[in-house]
Amino acid sequence: MAQNLDALRLALQHSPDNAPLLLLFAEGCLEEGQVDEAMTSFQRVLNLDPGHLDARLGLARSALLQGKASEAAVRAEQILSDAPQHAAAYVLLARIHITEGDLPKAKAYYTKGLELNRSLADAGIEKDLKSVKAADLDGNKRTAMTSGGDFLERDDDADSDEDGRPRGGKAFDLGLADFEKPKLNFSNVGGMEAVKEQIRMKIIYPLQHADLFKAYDKKVGGGVLLYGPPGCGKTLISKATAGEIKANFIALGLHQILDMWIGNSEKNMHEVFELARQNAPSILFFDEVDALAADRRDLRQSAGRNLINAFLAEMDGAESDNDGVLVIGATNAPWHIDPAFRRPGRFDRTLFVPPPDEPGRASIIEVIAKGKPLAELDAKALAKKCANFSGADLKAVFDIATEEVLNEAMKSGKVIPLTTKDLIRSAAGHKPTTKAWFESAKNYAMYSNQSGLYDEVLQYLGLLKR
Repeated sequence: MAQNLDALRLALQHSPDNAPLLLLFAEGCLEEGQVDEAMTSFQRVLNLDPGHLDARLGLARSALLQGKASEAAVRAEQILSDAPQHAAAYVLLARIHITEGDLPKAKAYYTKGLELNRSLADAGIEKDLKSVKAADLDGNKRTAMTSGGDFLERDDDADSDEDGRPRGGKAFDLGLADFEKPKLNFSNVGGMEAVKEQIRMKIIYPLQHADLFKAYDKKVGGGVLLYGPPGCGKTLISKATAGEIKANFIALGLHQILDMWIGNSEKNMHEVFELARQNAPSILFFDEVDALAADRRDLRQSAGRNLINAFLAEMDGAESDNDGVLVIGATNAPWHIDPAFRRPGRFDRTLFVPPPDEPGRASIIEVIAKGKPLAELDAKALAKKCANFSGADLKAVFDIATEEVLNEAMKSGKVIPLTTKDLIRSAAGHKPTTKAWFESAKNYAMYSNQSGLYDEVLQYLGLLKR
């Protein structure tokens, strides 16, 4: 297949705007695991034809391969909003829900997809769905989904409303029943000292001095947006923040909110906020929030607009009191977030989470090294060799080195300790994943930065004086 890709690359040099050729090349890249290159080709097709369904589906599939289930779900839902009979989008949604462990919902999507196109039958999906009991799928349901693909219709039962549609939004149905107060705190997070101090000023101190804030009639809560390259600890620092203030931590992705029944996604959103309000002080953490807070101008008339409006209403506390509820959103693409989310009272506090500096990398290395068999560790020497590495990159360095040492350990039957030399050798063969992010961020920071939102990115890149 690699030779075929080389031939396709050569052909594209002579015909760079050939959409069928771009799609063929993108599919080949996905088969070879070259997801970034595939996404670039799919995007080039969309630049030529913004409504191209196969290219849009290709981007959704690519997002799922990158582990971005929420983004993949949003893209697939938007396709179905514009083209309700698009069978492949239903099948992709089935695969997404299998990944997330929601087999009944996956079965409903898969069944609908096959009703539209039997040739999309997938043995792998069917194998994963075998464990779903028939009663979980059929029971009192009259049909799985309408011909337009908008919602399901069921007979009345204990979980249905007067119209026969299921009541959405119970915490246990959303997989949120087991939230807890995290045990880790800032001491468990290596580096990120500048970000920690900003969080103390904007989040922790207000909660620790709530009476003082109340004297000034200022409520404790609101929203904070964390953005930066993937793998730099946005989720970890959010969880550690909850640990610092001994607050409940409720984390969820868009896949837990979205529902195929009309109106239930909005109900789910309300239930999530109600759960946070009832258990205040609490931190409600939305990962990949750009998928949930997407710019409404990009959604046209899709149902996603209604969900975004519901999210905004909940953040405003239009019908409920959000005192003691802090909403933290994490994103790798803040430029895709609807500007309405940055209005005061919503995500009005934005923090840039950059890759760790050298002392930060050394601290992260020491945290990762705990509990691992090490002959010796020079964290500073290793950190010096890992410029631009994210926390995830540093973990990958340990994983790569461990795999190499394990090969020798299995041959000898003895535990072979890791050395700094092993880790430095692994680091030399690993490219930092943050560089691709900064290539994209640089363009937005230089040309779409009228408000100064991305000044910290330019400062990090050395393009703007502090």
